[in-house]
Amino acid sequence: MNIKPIKTEEDYNAALERLEVIFNAVPGTPESDELEILGILIEQFEKEHYPIDLPDPIEAIKFRMEQMGYTQSDLAEIIGQKSRASEILNRKRKLSLEMIRQISNKLHIPTDVLVQVY
Repeated sequence: MNIKPIKTEEDYNAALERLEVIFNAVPGTPESDELEILGILIEQFEKEHYPIDLPDPIEAIKFRMEQMGYTQSDLAEIIGQKSRASEILNRKRKLSLEMIRQISNKLHIPTDVLVQVY
């Protein structure tokens, strides 16, 4: 096992190549330990160099509704009124704190996604 910090794109690419080679390592072997450590190092490098922004709150709601087979009427049951659901989805009304709580609870969308400015 020859593990070192990932500091450059070359290091990153080499780590990814090595990860592919040992990806199916048997648990409890030195290769599985190397796999676990490489995974941590790669994840850290990606967080620093390729950050992923949080999704737009309304798009997140629409996406989750689609995943769950929910309609605008279902959203209205969550937040209170059908007209309000329409205004939210069409960006004519901002989410209130109570709406954010309800949507987060029922649609399982993290609150840090829903509280963003949009």
